[in-house]
Amino acid sequence: MKNPAFKLGAAALLIAAMALAVALAQPKVQRYGSIIGLKPDKIETYKKLHAAVWPEVLAMIKACHIRNYSIYLKEAEPGKLYLFSYFEYTGDDFAADMARMAADPVTQKWWKETDPCQVPIPKREGKEWWSPMGEVFHAD
Repeated sequence: MKNPAFKLGAAALLIAAMALAVALAQPKVQRYGSIIGLKPDKIETYKKLHAAVWPEVLAMIKACHIRNYSIYLKEAEPGKLYLFSYFEYTGDDFAADMARMAADPVTQKWWKETDPCQVPIPKREGKEWWSPMGEVFHAD
């Protein structure tokens, strides 16, 4: 006679093993938020650029393990515009991937178009352009 408890235990073990396999197959995700100012006279230029992002720039973003990349615009005070970016990083070496992106000639040309629209926030570390933000809360 087969033991029904054994059958149930084996099924539970199989389900747990499958769940673990799915979890291990999922890339680990690091979330990043950052902020920078936007020059008021450059709003339309910036929006126009981002309405038609160059395909090579998008390919580099993807190649550097970035997904769900979004940029938001907010006038926080009259005449004070800020851009907030959010993306998820799924790679294993963020610094190396960002260096790869920064070394890409097409990305450098893109930044020559976008950088004149932006102004780093007054309170930032060293020479950083977009200032990283600390995550306070997240829920899946």
